[in-house]
Amino acid sequence: MKMGMITVVGIGEDGLDGLSPAARALVEGAEVLIGGERHLDKVPDIKAERLDWSAGFDAALDELEARLGKRIVVLASGDPLYFGVGATLIRRFGAERVFVLPAPGAVSLTCARMGWSIPDTDVVTIHGRALESLNLHLAPNARLVVLLRDGDSPAEVADLLVRRGFGPSRLTVLEHLGGSAENHIEGVAESWSGERCANLATLALECLAGPKARSLSRMAGLPDDAYEHDGQLTKREVRAVTLARLAPLAGEMLWDVGAGAGSVAIEWMRANRANTAVAIERDPDRAACIARNATALGVPRLDIVTGNALELLKTQSGSPDAVFVGGGVGVPGLVQAAWSRLKPGGRLVANAVTVEGTAELAKMKQKHGGDLIQISISRDDNKINNLTLFTPMRTVTQYLANKPLEINDE
Repeated sequence: MKMGMITVVGIGEDGLDGLSPAARALVEGAEVLIGGERHLDKVPDIKAERLDWSAGFDAALDELEARLGKRIVVLASGDPLYFGVGATLIRRFGAERVFVLPAPGAVSLTCARMGWSIPDTDVVTIHGRALESLNLHLAPNARLVVLLRDGDSPAEVADLLVRRGFGPSRLTVLEHLGGSAENHIEGVAESWSGERCANLATLALECLAGPKARSLSRMAGLPDDAYEHDGQLTKREVRAVTLARLAPLAGEMLWDVGAGAGSVAIEWMRANRANTAVAIERDPDRAACIARNATALGVPRLDIVTGNALELLKTQSGSPDAVFVGGGVGVPGLVQAAWSRLKPGGRLVANAVTVEGTAELAKMKQKHGGDLIQISISRDDNKINNLTLFTPMRTVTQYLANKPLEINDE
């Protein structure tokens, strides 16, 4: 082991006996061992200084940094780079200082027990994250491995499934995977006993839809009635075009300015689990509505900022990869302010339905290039004397521009 290196060893319920000879030698030769109490208890006879996470990650990592000249081993569950401490250590100390030896983790062990193909299985964690994150993944015949918070989590998941119409779904709780106390508990969400399981457990979930389940696509253009709104909503067809032009890529950040019901930001985040978004909305009631929509549609991590959009565009931290301006386009200077905050190479899309808003977009095209289109949609929701008529919606003028890598905002 090189001086100044941090070795991260994945360890299972079988403790030292489950480690490879190389990994065991590293653990036994450590001068400093750090890990959770459960992990440290699995190596009781190792004569090393012991640190745990009880004072918090930051404090423990400060202690670790002070000992970098020693042989340091960090114990972690299974694969330390899969929702594990390995990524935290690499962010703090750099990949060149961290050596990771993974072991079979909860996901691979769960899929092995269930006979599931790992690439065909979605993984969701509710450990330190909102239970409603599951809503994004609920679809007929979906297979999910759910990383749990504690022994009450299976009952909470079962209750959520019933409320969402997925009561027939099959649940398998796998306790103490890979150890001598391994145990499986099987059942159906709508008849789940609610009995507490072991804190160290993983949930295998086979989603089965009941007659009242509503399955929503991850593609852009959810039905309008999937959202709670007061009329300030980018309508389904226009929303689908808007998201197509925003072109979300994995890991990108969107600012949704004048977010209304939050539909564009929400569908941006639904497109990829690594995507993030900030919804900027001046009305507090609408901001609360955005939060409810985000939770119901499985993206409770959506960041919602309430206040004057023009002011917030001056003070909001960061540089987004894409900006959508859906409200307040006619406010002089608002679209330009959004453009100024956009990351070089990023995309700006803005929608207008008023003459004033369209005039602002025409100014943007003249100054920055890009293109303007008009979107006209009619719906067959008007009947007179048993004859169906199409009712036109408001025509939307849409502006799209890509910011050059070398820019001049003047």
